[in-house]
Amino acid sequence: MKDFDIEERVKQAVQNFESGYNCAQSVFLAYADIVGVDFDLAKRMSVSFGGGMGRMRETCGTVSAMVMLTGFRYPVDDPKDQQARTRNYAMVQRQGAAFKELYGTLVCRELLPAAAAAQRDPSPSLRTPEYYAKRPCVRYVASAARIAGKMLKGEL
Repeated sequence: MKDFDIEERVKQAVQNFESGYNCAQSVFLAYADIVGVDFDLAKRMSVSFGGGMGRMRETCGTVSAMVMLTGFRYPVDDPKDQQARTRNYAMVQRQGAAFKELYGTLVCRELLPAAAAAQRDPSPSLRTPEYYAKRPCVRYVASAARIAGKMLKGEL
């Protein structure tokens, strides 16, 4: 895995979000080249996790992106390899705990209670200055990108 600067990747994740990518895409795309995933494929792989999985307001998309990245750093190539699976799951839990320590939950509707009412509407919110001003999502993107970076570097 090539070397990278975590804070530069955090900035990239925030820029991704501010340019219109959803929360999951923003974090995953910031590290796509590090894990060897083509940018266009990475966009397609991560898009459905936005808004807590398709705007259902379940697991925060930034957390889903961290989890997807974990599979590249801690793969389970043999489905019978219990040790590898345990290592992967342990890292997923550590990242989840780090995020939860910051925000108290991994659940989108709890992170964005005002947005939870629209969870049945699949239409994404328009990205306007008002959208960015009232949503704390940029903080979640930055934190998840930082946690994922530490995981990828083996620092978590």
